[in-house]
Amino acid sequence: MEIRKKSASSNRPDEWMIEQGMAAHKLPILDQSAGKETIKVFPPNPTRSPRIKRRFERLAIAANSSPVNEKAGWGIYVEWEDYPDKKDKAHKILTSQTFPPCPDFQWGPIPGTNPVLPGDDFKAWHTAIGGELASAADDSWRTVLKEKHPDMLHLLQFPYNGEPPKRLVTSKAITPNSLHFVRNHGGIPLIDPDEFELKLDGMVKYPKKYTMDDLMDESKFPRMEKTITVQCSGTRRIEQISMYAGQGDEVPQAPWAEGAIGTARYKGISLKKVIKDCGGLIKNAKHLELYGAETYVKDLHVSNYVVSVPWSKVKANEVILAWEMNGEPLPKIHGYPLRVIVMGYIGARSVKWLYRIKAIKNSSLAPVQAREYLYFNQQVGKYNQRPIDGIQIQEMPVSSAIMSPWTNQVVMHDGKIHCKGWAYSGGGRWPERVELSADGGFSWYAVPEEQLSKKGKWSWRTWEFDLPCDVEGWIEIVCRCWDNSLNTQPLNVRAAWNWGLHVTSSAHRIKVYSVNKTRKLTQQKLAQFEQNEVDLAPLTRYDPVPGLTDEELSKYNEAHPRDADD
Repeated sequence: MEIRKKSASSNRPDEWMIEQGMAAHKLPILDQSAGKETIKVFPPNPTRSPRIKRRFERLAIAANSSPVNEKAGWGIYVEWEDYPDKKDKAHKILTSQTFPPCPDFQWGPIPGTNPVLPGDDFKAWHTAIGGELASAADDSWRTVLKEKHPDMLHLLQFPYNGEPPKRLVTSKAITPNSLHFVRNHGGIPLIDPDEFELKLDGMVKYPKKYTMDDLMDESKFPRMEKTITVQCSGTRRIEQISMYAGQGDEVPQAPWAEGAIGTARYKGISLKKVIKDCGGLIKNAKHLELYGAETYVKDLHVSNYVVSVPWSKVKANEVILAWEMNGEPLPKIHGYPLRVIVMGYIGARSVKWLYRIKAIKNSSLAPVQAREYLYFNQQVGKYNQRPIDGIQIQEMPVSSAIMSPWTNQVVMHDGKIHCKGWAYSGGGRWPERVELSADGGFSWYAVPEEQLSKKGKWSWRTWEFDLPCDVEGWIEIVCRCWDNSLNTQPLNVRAAWNWGLHVTSSAHRIKVYSVNKTRKLTQQKLAQFEQNEVDLAPLTRYDPVPGLTDEELSKYNEAHPRDADD
């Protein structure tokens, strides 16, 4: 008998995963326009990269271009904005070689590690530029380990992005410094306050420079202290990623969960008072450009971290120059010795390590302001986007989140599921009502006022609630907030999805498996698990627990025949 030779398979070992969308970053692109065939683009061809490796040219540039620090007492800081030629040289360094691609975590698996993502691309860019930035990643990580709580979840090691675990996000209405989330864009500058200087220039009558002692002079600048919630526009991004992939450029889109938000008590002075000390604005200046000392890389161009806020916001005394956080000097990771806090705005506008303020006519053209943190229409994506098509994110919309229980968790209860979370609205609005649903959003229960934290014009409200639930099995718990202007949240993620994966403001939904111990059958079954010493978790594991006996089955069938009579 002839044995047929096994034909060679053209399948990859992970063919099933790829076909089911579980490794979609490996899928070829289909070009279904007339006469076109499939474009196979994976893995990317390095020879077609616009950044072809030119080792000797890179070394020649680097030998004469490593940036140096112009200010004594300022570590991990390079001044870029005053030196266009230095920017050009750094750009040549970064474009003279090909760097390894950043791993795809939106379609590929998210590592089960802490730090979750290493940020190897940003590390490589800083190392390639050299000079003051060569050790920025290692030096910054040491600051993280020194200043942050040991239980922090490090989503991105460099530039550092981290949030507290869910159980600690709302454990207190005021977030401890060590647990406050961090969204950095570069290395953590180390600045000696005795060597600190703030420059205020541009379209002001009298440009000036200030030391920390000048700014802290109460005879000149009255102090102000406010409890303020700062929220990253990436909060709950993981929900958008789980539905559709989005922005995938070199800016690592950290897979934020619900912890990219925190509330602290800040002390400092109003920026309005400092503008007044400079004689006020001139020539129709309408924006204040804010400069942070960290180095930011966008499209392989290098700059300092620069954004702007409108004069109208400053004029309303809603922009603080802060040096104290929760009764302590600012931690280094949060902007020591001086940072900006913009009340009710996206966290990206609250510049850390502030060293310059420039009055300008229009909003900043710096990449963080003009090319990042944009909210696009759903028709805008990778192959047709333009920065002018996006709305610049300023005031944060109303939002909320469930901190407990967690999605896919099994919850045993006696008819009520205990839930905890937060609610927030930007722009000087505040959460007026928080509602929960145990049936996917069909019926809603309001959290009683006494189970919400105190109202604040610029701060969140934490809440706890025993949610009625009579169901046995899978349920969907939903949370939404109404602010004092009757703004509320879209009911599904799709309504909030956008190419930049910013501002997941939809009602927060989690799936949990309800085990209702008030039900007699559930009580009996749980007793069988206990008697047979069978573990209750995980839910999907089959456990051989004795059920009905043959005698009980027979008795039931006699009383309730399986077949119908003719």
